[in-house]
Formats: sequence, C-alpha cells, structure tokens
Amino acid sequence: MKNSPVAPLLFAVIFAGCVQPAPTGTAITDVTVIDAINGVREHQTVIFDGDEIVAVTSSDTDTAVANSIDGRGKYLIPGLWDFHVHLTYDDRFTESMPELFLSYGVTSVRDTGGLMHKVLPVVEKMRTEGALAPRVFFSGPLLDGNFVVYDGVSRPEIGTRNATPDDARATIADLKSQGVDFIKVYELVSADVFAAMVAAANELELPIDSHVPLSMRASIAGPSVDSIEHLRNIELDCASNAPELHETRLAALQNPEGLSGYELRSSLHSLQRILAVSNYDEARCDQTIAALKSTTQVPTLRLNGISIMPPYTRDDWEDALSRIPGDARAAWSAESAERPYDATDANADARTFAKWSMFLVERMHTQGVPIAAGTDTPIRLSIPGYSLHSELEMLVRAGLTPLEAIGAATVKPAEYFSLLDEMGTIETGMKADLVLLDADPLADISNSRRISAVVSKGRLARH
Repeated sequence: MKNSPVAPLLFAVIFAGCVQPAPTGTAITDVTVIDAINGVREHQTVIFDGDEIVAVTSSDTDTAVANSIDGRGKYLIPGLWDFHVHLTYDDRFTESMPELFLSYGVTSVRDTGGLMHKVLPVVEKMRTEGALAPRVFFSGPLLDGNFVVYDGVSRPEIGTRNATPDDARATIADLKSQGVDFIKVYELVSADVFAAMVAAANELELPIDSHVPLSMRASIAGPSVDSIEHLRNIELDCASNAPELHETRLAALQNPEGLSGYELRSSLHSLQRILAVSNYDEARCDQTIAALKSTTQVPTLRLNGISIMPPYTRDDWEDALSRIPGDARAAWSAESAERPYDATDANADARTFAKWSMFLVERMHTQGVPIAAGTDTPIRLSIPGYSLHSELEMLVRAGLTPLEAIGAATVKPAEYFSLLDEMGTIETGMKADLVLLDADPLADISNSRRISAVVSKGRLARH
C-alpha cells in the first residue's frame, strides 16, 4: 500500500477526523451572577456565542472559548432597560443616544412617543445588522384627543390628534402597518376615544401604554392598559373628594377659553394636583391601587422627584455632562449652575408631588403593583443612560430592594413585551445582553454605575 494512490486519501480522512474545530464564544469567568429571578450565584462562568448565552456553569468547569474576561471580584447583571425614552424629542441628542445608552449599560429602550417620519429612520438605523445600539421598541406618536399637548407649537411635536373613535381606529391600524411595537395613549383623549383605542390595540395585539386620561379616573382607565407613566393623575383617584374634582375636570376639558392642548393640561395639573394630594384618603387610594395590580407602573421618579435629588448635586454630574453633545452640554451646564430644582418656595409644589410620588410607589409596591424603570430622557436634565441609574436609586429610596430595582429594569420590561423566555435573566438560551460591575449592586444600588464591561447583542460595547 506504500505506493498506492489510496494511501494519501486515507491519511487525509484520518487526519481530518482528528482535527478539532477552533473554539468560539466568550467566557466571563468566576463571576458573581445576579438577576431578579434566580437571585445570586457565586463563582459562575457565563459563556456567550453570538447573541446567545450558551452556558452558565460553575467556575470549576473546564471551558474552551475564543475569548475570556476575568470576572473575579466582579458582578454580572442582565443588560438594563430604560423603559421610557424619547429618541427624537431633542435633535441635539438623537444621534448620540445609542452610544450613550450602551456606555451606561442600557442595552434595551422603549421609545414612548415620536412622530413616525422622525422616529422610524432612527429605529431602522438602530436595528441595522451590526449596528452598535440598544434593542429598541417604539410606539410612534402620542395619541392625543381633540386637543394635542405636544403639538409642535407650545411643545415639541410628538403627538397626534384623534378627535373621534373612527380617527383612533384608523390611526392605530396605520401605526400597526408601519411596525410599531405598542401604542401610547395620552392625556386629552375622551373616554369614548380611549375605549376605541383600547379595542383597536387589543384586536391588533399591540400592548397599550398610557397616561391616565384627564377625562377618566385611574381606577377605570388603568385596568384597560398594560402600563401607566409618571403616576400622573392617579392622585385624583386617591382624594377624598375625587368625584367632585373629576366633575370640575370634565367641565374644564370642554375648553371654553380655547386654550392650547398644553395650556389646558397644565392648567388642570396646577389646579388639581396638589389639592388632590392634600385630600388623600387611604381607603379610596387602596381601592385605586387594587384596580391597578395588573398594570405596570413606570413612575419616572428621576423626573417626579428631581426636586428631591437634582442631578447637578451628584459628584459625577460634571463628568456625565462632558460626555453629551457640545451644544446640549453648554446649555445644561448653564442650567445646572442656576440650580433650578433646589428647595425653594418656588419649588414647594414640586417637592410635595415628589414626596407623594415616593410615597405612592412604596404603597403600590407593598401591595403588589408591578414597577418598571424609565426616565423620560432627555427631558429635564436627563442624560441618556446616566439617568437610568438615578431611577434605580430613587426606586430603592421608595422602598424596593436593590434586587427588585434591578428587576424593574430587566424582568418587568421583558415581561411587558412577552420576552421573558429571551431576556431579563442570565440563563442558557437567553439573549447576550450583560453588564459587568466592579462592585456589588445589592450592597449599594449606586454600584450599578461602576461598570467594567457591557455586552450588547453578543458584542462588547464597553470594556
């Protein structure tokens, strides 16, 4: 067989059978893994390959991978969500937002209001194959009523008019055809338009996000939607004189003075918010909270409580400002220097509502209402990504444990979009969105800011 032509072929076949494929994937070794469902697991090795976690094993297990990250002394949590963002609200931020989010460990965002012609190109760019950007879910415009708050005159244009139920049904069908992930109902819709929106969204299997419409009570509107933003207008339904306040509100919504949508909404908030808080009735409020037990609350405490914890008082604020676009940086530096949210007589009502918001979140959480973490970035000194960590701190201050706060930024958003089999925890088969921390976030939630590395869609976005 020495000179046989079969010999080289046989040798090649045998040799090929002995060659092992080159290892792939990346391992984060000997790390403490933390997620809100599985709790704390020490001395773990987490392996991801592409956009999938392929193994979570004891650090004693032998692994063959292409790359390795030393996790000793570090803590690994799922990628974070900011569950309330506006990608196109402020043109100064739109281009830089994806990178800013990822730099702070925010690997998924829910855009809760933008006109389709502006937001759709941004979403498509973020979803482009290979783009280094968070996962993005979007609603399209704020669906307002006969009057529009965000009309492009008083405020940036991110809302649309839906004067009749037919308008609402047509708008939602069009949004569905353009690929929105959910809808956002706003404050000046009438009760009949609200009902039409809910029916249309349910028929089209679109989750519903909402402010409590000013025409309705929270205990009536809340059970029909999947999430409510800012805790706004819930205070009326917690007041001892709620029926009287609501009748006054319904009369004002006829808008006899011809106010703009923004002026109309603001006048009602100014007239009734603090009055309702001062007339708090525990039994009535508990009835309202009970009605909301299946409706995720996105309290945006970072926004509601800004007079309690202004961002410019933080030691890392100047560093955070240095990372945002130059024109915004100059304006926000000047605004910060004026300290607009300090404890002054001018901010007394804001502080009252801030304290109410903290109180209400604690009471809701105690009674089992689901809480999700969102910030309303870039509104009111909210730096994309950075502000999410402030929200986590505020949630803990309001009574959530650090692990529950992490769950509010990981598990609850995934649950909202029926994605718990893909996102929210660190397990085999889940998406490879991960944040590696240098310190234990359960010891101090502010350690969520101490980021060593970020993995987005299986790629290192920060290391």
